[in-house]
Amino acid sequence: MTKFDAPPQGDNIRSIVEERLAEAGHSSGEKITIEWRGQPMHLDVISMPTDLLYYNPDTHRIRAQRTLDTQRDSELEREPWGRAGQDYLDTLLKCQPSDPDHTDPDFEALRDDLENFGQKDPGIVTRDGVLVNGNTRCAALRELGEKYIRVGVLPESSTWDDINTVELSLQLRKEHKRDYSYINRLIAIDEQLKANRRAEDIARDFRIKMPTLNQDRWVYGVILDAISRSRTSDGASLRMVDFEAHQEKLRELYRAYTKTASTDKDAAEALKESRLAMILLGYAKTDVRLAQSDFHEKYLEPKLADIIKPQKQTTSSVAIPGLVGVSVPDATPTAKSTKALTDTLLRAKATAQSVGTSTPGRITEAATTIKIAKDSFDRALTPAGRDVRLQQRKLAAPERLSDACDDIELCAGELAQARATRALDDAAFDDAVLRLRIVLEKLAKQASRSFPEPGDGVAWLLDAVKTPS
Repeated sequence: MTKFDAPPQGDNIRSIVEERLAEAGHSSGEKITIEWRGQPMHLDVISMPTDLLYYNPDTHRIRAQRTLDTQRDSELEREPWGRAGQDYLDTLLKCQPSDPDHTDPDFEALRDDLENFGQKDPGIVTRDGVLVNGNTRCAALRELGEKYIRVGVLPESSTWDDINTVELSLQLRKEHKRDYSYINRLIAIDEQLKANRRAEDIARDFRIKMPTLNQDRWVYGVILDAISRSRTSDGASLRMVDFEAHQEKLRELYRAYTKTASTDKDAAEALKESRLAMILLGYAKTDVRLAQSDFHEKYLEPKLADIIKPQKQTTSSVAIPGLVGVSVPDATPTAKSTKALTDTLLRAKATAQSVGTSTPGRITEAATTIKIAKDSFDRALTPAGRDVRLQQRKLAAPERLSDACDDIELCAGELAQARATRALDDAAFDDAVLRLRIVLEKLAKQASRSFPEPGDGVAWLLDAVKTPS
């Protein structure tokens, strides 16, 4: 293993492991099966003292959460096997991914299950005593005061690539009780892609479809871009964990963006920036949906306070590298303005939560910027929501009639099938057609009142329900 040096008690742990493996081999004891370099491998299971093992500093379970405390994370990076670093890992393994100040209910459930029923599945360790799988179980057993944990032992030739592969394969099994958090899952997928694995193989391992993998890759790119744009001159920036609670909003953003981008890329960018800004400001999913491509220009810009209003943007041309004299239009002014505002809010959000990095004055200024922006968005959402509801009412009647047409088309097919199999209830069908005539007469009556100059469709309906003289 070359990614980290061997733990300080590695030699002592190794001798204990070897001794207990020899005993397990003689007694034909418990085994656990893992996927090892593309093949099944059966590992001997032994019992090890919980306080002798080390948490894996590279575990995917808490990768995003490590940046919560930059000082403790630096200590962990500097001395991964030291008391301070291991204590930090212990804390992160227990906390709620989206709210690190609280204990994760899933951890409490795991701990209670271990207390009531004992350890069911073995963990996995290296011969130096590094937990590959079972980090959270070990944390729970330590909290319960349990002295031992059952673990399978990896082969002597294990590398850190092997450790990461084994961890992922075991954590992604359906029966595992505590899933990776959303952001840690995105990080794990990205690492697999950077290892040049086929996207189709990664999707299969993570038990997702290729469209979902593509969605996750796009979302991860947006998050990394947002973090990069949030960096300030004094070193503050957003963290991966800041996006943990926004899984559904980010997925909806992807769907809305791709749909809009299919016809207008600049409009899609404006939509993305407006929604990203609202996610930063903590709006609920139902409010974020109101931000369409015209939200900034039509609703928000007139409400923006001058202190946060972006400078007037203009359209310019961008030269194409390698093609002398050839250029293409830059992004539209609306897309640029929307991005500029989001950049301001990204930096303000990073500064506002960077106690210990930014000065108190800058933190106060950033908090004021966020408050002013929130007030502006609140006022913009009122007319935006009203217009959306009005549009929904306008479309309600046509959409219901379209749904009814779909049902009638299905009915025609089922009628043909029933006739072929002689399974038609003639009387029931006749009664249903009579009800259809009554409903169409009601629809025609309302249509005649609503359309003084009926189009072809309404004219046909009015003619169809006329009673023969």
